[in-house]
Amino acid sequence: MAVSDHIRSGRWGDPYLDLSRYEADADLLELNMGPQHPSTHGVLRVVLHLDGETIVKAVPHVGYLHRGVEKLCEKLTYVQITPIVDKNDYVAPMTNEQAVNLAVEALAGIEVPRRARYLRTILAELQRVASHLLWLGTFAIDLGGALGGGTSLFMYCFRERELIMDLFEELTGSRFHYNTHTPGGNRHDVPEGWGAKVKQVMRLIEGRLDEYTAVLDHPIFEARTKDIGVIDAELALGLGLSGPILRASGVDHDLRRDAPYHAYDEIELNVPVAAEGDCHARYRVRLAEMRESIRVVLAMMDGLPEGPINGGRAIKTPVQVKIKSGQAYVALETPRGELGTYVIGGGDNRHASPYRFKIRSPSLHAVSALPWVLPGHQVSDVVAILGSLDPILGEVDR
Repeated sequence: MAVSDHIRSGRWGDPYLDLSRYEADADLLELNMGPQHPSTHGVLRVVLHLDGETIVKAVPHVGYLHRGVEKLCEKLTYVQITPIVDKNDYVAPMTNEQAVNLAVEALAGIEVPRRARYLRTILAELQRVASHLLWLGTFAIDLGGALGGGTSLFMYCFRERELIMDLFEELTGSRFHYNTHTPGGNRHDVPEGWGAKVKQVMRLIEGRLDEYTAVLDHPIFEARTKDIGVIDAELALGLGLSGPILRASGVDHDLRRDAPYHAYDEIELNVPVAAEGDCHARYRVRLAEMRESIRVVLAMMDGLPEGPINGGRAIKTPVQVKIKSGQAYVALETPRGELGTYVIGGGDNRHASPYRFKIRSPSLHAVSALPWVLPGHQVSDVVAILGSLDPILGEVDR
């Protein structure tokens, strides 16, 4: 059945709904949610057209955080781009860095040493846990007005996230924007005793995940998330959704397993999937992903090989990468889904910069689902649905 047929059947909302079909005195209300709203996780404006408390049409407006990142990267050298993309998905800077450097390496034919690939895998999974912790804490507080433990869970999640940020700081010297990945590998090797601290933190967080779920084992939380914001597999695929949103809609797809990069081809990955496609399913998938990421980190730390961390050299990293021509698209699995980087070589600075640079961000696709999903729900459901999609507006707008 075509998407248009589903719209006519009322299966999804109609993003192209002509409001003139309503009578002039139908008392439709136009309500701006945002651009400054605590549950939008960034600067997003959604225009809601309401019939009473029921949404009949939703129109998202993006661009408030547009910084011209892609055009800026065409004026920088390949090595200088890494700290710029840190700021796109500012909740997962590690995976931002990895995405752009994977594309540069594919374009230049640079081989990454095995130790660096292991280290990148470990850092990506640590970042996934940290990102999901932030999501879980903010999701709980978004819905926490009716939950006795919403605010408490927010504090618990941020407490554990700080432990991961401590690990990143010890490795890179920074707590947030790291600039640790570079074409050919990494800038920073693990300091003495860092592996033991990683294992300690992972086991501590693993032991507390049951506490988090116990806080949200609440009839009000279930009422506000079950059968709310349903995205079925067909709509998810049609809109290009990926990551936890796609897997919560019953589509068993994960780039780490299906198109492995880094060292994911050296470990078996269990991909959590749910069939319901609602807010509660997306919550369950992310909880399961944290458990799996912890398992991967522990296994990778035990098997971390010796050797150089960058292009055959122990510490020294390339100052400049020059690419005369060619193009490459590389995608990886961030906490929010498929983050793709498309690079065409042969730019300024004697080919040390890209000619064209394009980012495919999973959060933009997540926001694109709002006009299809919000109609038919109540105003209070917007917070739950938007929070369950977990978009980061820095990578939406770029």
